[in-house]
Amino acid sequence: MVNIYEEVQEPVSPHGQYFNSSVLCSYVFGFLELAIPFDVSLAIPLLKDVFIPINPRFSSTMVRDKDGMMRWKKVEVKPEEHIKIPKFPETTNSSSCELLYDNYFSDYVTSILHEKTPQDKPLWEIHLIKYPTRNAASTIIFKLHHALGDGYSLMSALLSCLERADDPYLPLSFPSRPPQLDSKYGQNNLFKKLCLDISSFFSSISDFGSSIIKTRMIEDDITPIRFGYEGIESLHVILSTISLSLDQIKEIKSKLGVTVNDVVCGIIFYGIRLYMEEMNEKTKTSNSTAVVMLNTRNIGGYQSLKEMQKPESKSLWGNRISFVQIPIPKLSKSDPLEFIWESHKEIQRKRHSFGVHLIGLLMDLEMKLRGPEAVAKIIYNTIRNTSVFFSNLVGPIEKMALANHPGLTVTVISYLKTLRMTLKTQKGFINEHKLKSCMKKSVELIFEAAMEIS
Repeated sequence: MVNIYEEVQEPVSPHGQYFNSSVLCSYVFGFLELAIPFDVSLAIPLLKDVFIPINPRFSSTMVRDKDGMMRWKKVEVKPEEHIKIPKFPETTNSSSCELLYDNYFSDYVTSILHEKTPQDKPLWEIHLIKYPTRNAASTIIFKLHHALGDGYSLMSALLSCLERADDPYLPLSFPSRPPQLDSKYGQNNLFKKLCLDISSFFSSISDFGSSIIKTRMIEDDITPIRFGYEGIESLHVILSTISLSLDQIKEIKSKLGVTVNDVVCGIIFYGIRLYMEEMNEKTKTSNSTAVVMLNTRNIGGYQSLKEMQKPESKSLWGNRISFVQIPIPKLSKSDPLEFIWESHKEIQRKRHSFGVHLIGLLMDLEMKLRGPEAVAKIIYNTIRNTSVFFSNLVGPIEKMALANHPGLTVTVISYLKTLRMTLKTQKGFINEHKLKSCMKKSVELIFEAAMEIS
């Protein structure tokens, strides 16, 4: 009889190997903030009955088979080994306990950002923070290895564990995402279409070439947001968050005729330049680049768990991502809206470019010729040579609950009428309080400028 826990199953995808190498070890963190204290006795039943069955990778480890190929191996999961419940010092001062626990919470998050999960167990952990903070009565942190999947697939898995607070029998719904049609491509004139295709071809070749040069030869300037030295990833990091009004962002979007993503990028870029100017005025015109992650799935939003578990829906899982490199506009612009226009123009141009696909083909070739470690090094250099790395996800419209525990917000995604921006900064190098202040100022100035448009 074959023991199913010794079965060696599907190969680990190339991206899965890149993200779990000697060069890169990357995790996706999900923060579920609850409005009431979490009942810890529910943790193991929820993991056994809801979380672990979602996908076989949650009960598998990465092993090398006799041919040297990395595969997922089914193992027996002991949920209690994956649950971490920290103990903070107790306080008797009820008026300041939330602020005190905020500090303990921040220190704890900083510590788990650097710790690696054991390789002989499935690559995930759940951290149950039972202490109140200013944002929640209790917090659940999902630490999921990037080898298990990207933000889309892992967020889909987490959202499938949740339910609507008002009616658990109704599915969560998400903001509609109509097709983004570029008016230039809607022209009926064949000559114009041909010119656009030719322009796209040369633009794609240029994007591909500049990405190669950027990865292998050219680094961004040293600035108040870029340390620039090898080993910066070993420094402690701090997570800080900003809550923005999604309605306000949508007003800007409507006024300018762009996407929410364009507005968010413009706000971030402008906020970064404001911070750089405050810290060192000379760097407001420095050469700085952002790596923006893209979901390459040809879908408009999240799929239900039932849909994702169909055999033909394998492409919904794993890492289906690519990236584009966007130059951060310089602060010589007098109009803050230029940061949104520039973001919109660059993102639209690069989305229509096949340079992204050429990068993918090159990585596949490197994988075949030199192995996953070499490709991981390329990804590492791409991130190291640039100044900013960010991505975003869309969250549900309704209030969510986990086993009847109502939630306030899930970080790094939009939720209800709030967009939560999480900043990950190097401790002692970036002043996170000043950076947050500059981001808030960026929103205010961009909103004021947009509202002046008649």
